[in-house]
Amino acid sequence: MLLFKLAFRNIFRQRRRSLLTAMSLIGGYVLSVFSFSMSEGSYNNAITFFVQDHTGHIQIHKEDYLQRPKIHKSIPRPDELSAILDANERVASHTLRVFAPSIAYSDTDNTPAQVIGVDLARERATSTLAAKISAGAYIGPELDGEGYYSAMIGAGIANNLNIGLGDELILISQGADGSIANDIYRVGAIVGDRSSADRSTVYLPLVASQEFLSLPDAVHEVSILLKDDGLAREEAARLQELLPEFTVDPWQVVEATFYQSMQTDKQGNVVFLGIIIFIVFVGVLNTVLMSVLERTREFGVLKAIGSRPAKLALMITVETIMLTSISVLIGVMLSAPLILWFSLAGFALPEPMDVGGVLMSHLTGELSLYVFAVPMFLILGFAILISIPAGIRAALNSPKEAMRSH
Repeated sequence: MLLFKLAFRNIFRQRRRSLLTAMSLIGGYVLSVFSFSMSEGSYNNAITFFVQDHTGHIQIHKEDYLQRPKIHKSIPRPDELSAILDANERVASHTLRVFAPSIAYSDTDNTPAQVIGVDLARERATSTLAAKISAGAYIGPELDGEGYYSAMIGAGIANNLNIGLGDELILISQGADGSIANDIYRVGAIVGDRSSADRSTVYLPLVASQEFLSLPDAVHEVSILLKDDGLAREEAARLQELLPEFTVDPWQVVEATFYQSMQTDKQGNVVFLGIIIFIVFVGVLNTVLMSVLERTREFGVLKAIGSRPAKLALMITVETIMLTSISVLIGVMLSAPLILWFSLAGFALPEPMDVGGVLMSHLTGELSLYVFAVPMFLILGFAILISIPAGIRAALNSPKEAMRSH
């Protein structure tokens, strides 16, 4: 207890130096928390966007479909699988999809296209497809008055074929039975723009794609959106045990390249955070060493009356940690309102920023204990490290030399 009282007294004895050191630590902590919140928020936003736009949290396929996709590698009786997922309390929603490469034709032109048949009601609840429509409206599963199913086409296809809303679209592909698949559809909506990932995609009602590909009562993919995105791996493993005849993968496996890119970016950000804190503590180290030099006589007297060198070194460590802890506490109080605003409102970027392959135009921060704790422990760790050379310097003072220096 006496050691803490001495440390507290010594901190406030040199008020100006302690204040400057504390301001440096507070500024470094607030900057670190804001930077960390921004990076974590951008990564989480990118993952949320990517999962809802592309993969879902979990995907179910026929074995080997992702490695070697073939039209005949389908999941039969998908309604039975839907019933299981609808009863799962961890599942927020799921959708059924059919895929097929094809050639799209207009009266004068043709272009490659990726046909995706979707359960329209479930797709709206699971992905952001409806939000990406740039012209027209989200289609329905019924035939129009002329007996055509509606299609939603990527802006790239619309541009390449020079077609628009209400025009006819001809699709040709290969059916699951080996036959030539061909049919005519009515353009009901344009999706995205010519730079979008969907620019070469044709979305059809699920029943229309099944008829087109001679794939009755079967799908290629079940995409699942969970209520808690942190349970993707755990729930995928549980569903795999329940459905051994299929392959069940979390999004981290389905999109392994994207996931690895995100992890690499996050590791780089932790290194950057460490560099910021290190720069702050270079200045703090100089201040602590200067304080030790100015107290050479004091340490000499303490050693002369019987204080052990280890106790002097410990006192320097306690002083450094105490000042750092007070500074971090003030930093938490100052940064909390800033991070709260950043997590709720964020700000728009003048130019889209690439985060792990996803373009983000609006940034919001992450508000969590993790965001505050990581910079806190890094700063406290650095505080302990810099107190070691200062403590050694104090412990090595000779009483005789200390008395001569003053």
